[in-house]
Amino acid sequence: MEHAGLLQRGKFDPALPVSLVLHLAIIVILLAFLPDVQPVHAPPEDSVDVEVVTPPPTAAPSPPPAVQPLPDRREDNANAAAEEAASAQSQTASREPLPSLPVVPKPVISGPPQLTQANELFSAKTLSSPRSRQALKMLATLSGGERNLQLCNLEALEQINRSRPGSKADLLAPYAMKPERVSGSSVEVVGGAFRSKRNWFSIRFHCEVDPAGKTVTAFAYAIGDAIPKEEWQDHNLVAEDGEDDQ
Repeated sequence: MEHAGLLQRGKFDPALPVSLVLHLAIIVILLAFLPDVQPVHAPPEDSVDVEVVTPPPTAAPSPPPAVQPLPDRREDNANAAAEEAASAQSQTASREPLPSLPVVPKPVISGPPQLTQANELFSAKTLSSPRSRQALKMLATLSGGERNLQLCNLEALEQINRSRPGSKADLLAPYAMKPERVSGSSVEVVGGAFRSKRNWFSIRFHCEVDPAGKTVTAFAYAIGDAIPKEEWQDHNLVAEDGEDDQ
């Protein structure tokens, strides 16, 4: 400023050159004693490993699906008609009757024969005969169930002789195979036997007697097979005392 002021005023200061020289000398000395200053370089950038990745081969684009030709409607109609015909045929076949299987006869289960209802009763007529006086006297000594049983036995013998002419049944054992059942005016014989011509046959019957015990009102019976002789003794059946009609 001072030098500038001097110049402005137009006066020359002789000390000015000397001052410039001194300043230059000081600058040179300062530069000589300064340490070496390394040039400043920009810091290196961090290195990055770079791996080259080979891109996968690009898959070839798949060809577009083949365009199927439209089906022939005439063929479809023909197939549908064939299917309908086959279905109708199968339904017709299903309606046809199956072949009949052979009829297998059912096994016959044997059982006691059915009782035959008597259309006419004969015991009262028989007792009214003069030849039955002894039988009437014997019945008079009986009462209740025993009298009813003897009346039913007489009716059974009459029904046998009337239904089987020539049999000549003369004796009846209502208790031979199984005990008889007498209840009030009813008599049930399920295992009886009668003798005819010195042979024994099985019989079943159901008999009803009037409340007074004088006459039979209903009778049903079934005649069975002949009883083997080897079984007679077990059932107290005897051949004697009977009329031999042979």
